[in-house]
Amino acid sequence: MLQVPPPAPTLGADRPSGLIGRVLPAVATPSLMGLAVAFGGGVALYFALDREPASWVAIAAGLIAAGLAVLTVRTTLFALTAALLAATAGFSAAMLRTAAQPPLLDLPARAVTVEGVVVSVDILPEGRRVRLTGATLLGEGAKLPRDLRIRLHRSDLEQVLPGERVRVRALIRPPAPPASPGAFDFQRHAFFLGLGGVGFALAPAERLPSANIPRTSASLAALRQTIIQRVLAALGGTEGSVAAALLTGQRQAIPEPVLEDLRRAGLAHLLAVSGLHIGIVAGLAYLVCRFALALWPPLLLHLSAKKVAAVVGVAAGFGYMLLTGSQVPMRRAVAMAALVALAVLLDRRLSALRALAFAALVVLTLQPEALLGASFQMSFAAVLALVAVWEGVRRSWLSPRRERGLPARLAVGFVAVLLTSLVASAATAPFVAHHFQRVPLYGPVANAVAVPLTSFWIMPWGLLALALMPLGLEPLALAPMGWGISAVVAVAETVSSWPLAAPALPATPSWTPAAAALGLVLLCLARPVLKPLGLVVLAAGPLAAVLSPQPDVLIAPDGRALALRLEGSWHLLARPDADRFVLAQWRQRAGDLPFHPLSPRLPPSPAIRCDGTACLIGPDERPNAILVLREGAVAPWCGRAPLILSLEPVRGRCAASIVLDRFAPWRNGAYAIWFEGPEIVSDAAWRGERPWVRFPGRRPAE
Repeated sequence: MLQVPPPAPTLGADRPSGLIGRVLPAVATPSLMGLAVAFGGGVALYFALDREPASWVAIAAGLIAAGLAVLTVRTTLFALTAALLAATAGFSAAMLRTAAQPPLLDLPARAVTVEGVVVSVDILPEGRRVRLTGATLLGEGAKLPRDLRIRLHRSDLEQVLPGERVRVRALIRPPAPPASPGAFDFQRHAFFLGLGGVGFALAPAERLPSANIPRTSASLAALRQTIIQRVLAALGGTEGSVAAALLTGQRQAIPEPVLEDLRRAGLAHLLAVSGLHIGIVAGLAYLVCRFALALWPPLLLHLSAKKVAAVVGVAAGFGYMLLTGSQVPMRRAVAMAALVALAVLLDRRLSALRALAFAALVVLTLQPEALLGASFQMSFAAVLALVAVWEGVRRSWLSPRRERGLPARLAVGFVAVLLTSLVASAATAPFVAHHFQRVPLYGPVANAVAVPLTSFWIMPWGLLALALMPLGLEPLALAPMGWGISAVVAVAETVSSWPLAAPALPATPSWTPAAAALGLVLLCLARPVLKPLGLVVLAAGPLAAVLSPQPDVLIAPDGRALALRLEGSWHLLARPDADRFVLAQWRQRAGDLPFHPLSPRLPPSPAIRCDGTACLIGPDERPNAILVLREGAVAPWCGRAPLILSLEPVRGRCAASIVLDRFAPWRNGAYAIWFEGPEIVSDAAWRGERPWVRFPGRRPAE
């Protein structure tokens, strides 16, 4: 009698009965994606607060959510209460992560001599930068609880390696606040990175004798530094710096014009070691292992080549992740690969959506603040869209078929690569527009050429170069790797020169990533009736950026620069010592609006009337604001306009007008001002009282 074997079980298909049988489907079915989304929502809610919540809030919310989940476990409401429980878990994880961070540093305003152990060395186009841990300030004695990042002096030719102890005289400042309300928050970024200060050396560093054995992280950093030096020695130039970035994740040495071309062509993701690179490394290791095992047929009688190769592939990907710095996209890729390997070992099939949800939970549990970063948002958005699209077309003419000839396979493969690039570009476009204020329109075309070249030529030669380094033969593999890199750079240069390659966009609202994520989830996972809603939510952020009014005035966080928007242009009034990074951020967030210097002698518009001490903005009878150009008494201008602005301290008091002088940003950070109202938003009001928020004129929140 012919017996038909049962279908292969899927991961989590054997479900026990009873209470466990009802709980398990919420964990082992596609609803795991819903739990991951809820967990991320809890993390987002924590970071959206304007002050640090009390610990009892998270405990009470968790107990209530757990109680509701237990009470509704046998009802149709269990999915909702389970999502609520996941949200409270995400909220609590973010709170615990913040509470575990060391306190902020009180750094002296003068130059100091610092001693510390080098954790990492970054090679920059203009020099080198080191990160010091366990640092002490000369005369202070106690070790600082946070690391310091110092750019070495240009004349410093001493080769400093991770694990060594150095002494250097430097000027160090706390991490800078955002350039404007809603801009990139470097203080929050540095808070979770463990950085307490950044600065530059005033003299060459001095290496000190140290008997300390380097930690694992320092050993990996030393290995990374050695690889960079050998790659640059073998290749040099742009090819060498790009090869070093691909092999170690350190792309600081790449010249800025090359980086700009890659960004405009939509190829910058090739330099940021991501899931693509992990997939290439793990896939090559898998194929090599299976091929090697196939050379010994008797061995296959006792081992499963597929299972052994899966474990080897994950191990190779994990090692490459450690070597290149363990960034968020790499953690996502390794977590997904590990779960896939587990399914292979258990002879189960695994849904790609479950693997993606599992990776999101792992990454957010270990690093909740990653949710706010461009790497997390773009990586998970691209993979979610790709999984959803390929699930829909896997049985179409794009699916691989053995009966096709070689030309047909090549054509279908090219179309598949083009479709993949197009889907990934479309899914990440809202996040790219929010974080970088530009969208590379020809990215799918450039990626259709560069991604296969990177996957099948550049990275295999790069991995071979790593394998040959112990023998000193890496130039044999780096030379052909450099040929491929030259081709990718040429593609980037060509595509970036096309008209409208990367149009500049105005800054989008702060809620754009949340709206884009929700819209993408609805578009990819919801029922067909809700997919149009996903498109509407997805487009809300870019539309709001175009329709919402831009600020009329920006004031720098250090009070040294002021920008005024008039008649479709920005007019800049800046002191010679104004922060260039702040000015660059303003230009980037302004979209395509030009910046012009504001001169009192040559007013840019009839709406501005200047005399020797001030400029009046607005109609004669009731100006919107008065710009006090140099230090002086405020009394002559008091009451003439609702708002008085000055880059210098002003003398006297004025109750009839709002006065913002040099001390206002010293206490509250950057300002954005709309003349309608007027509406005045400071960075302090925008970010609230959080542990990472700090200004020179106020103490940080506990």
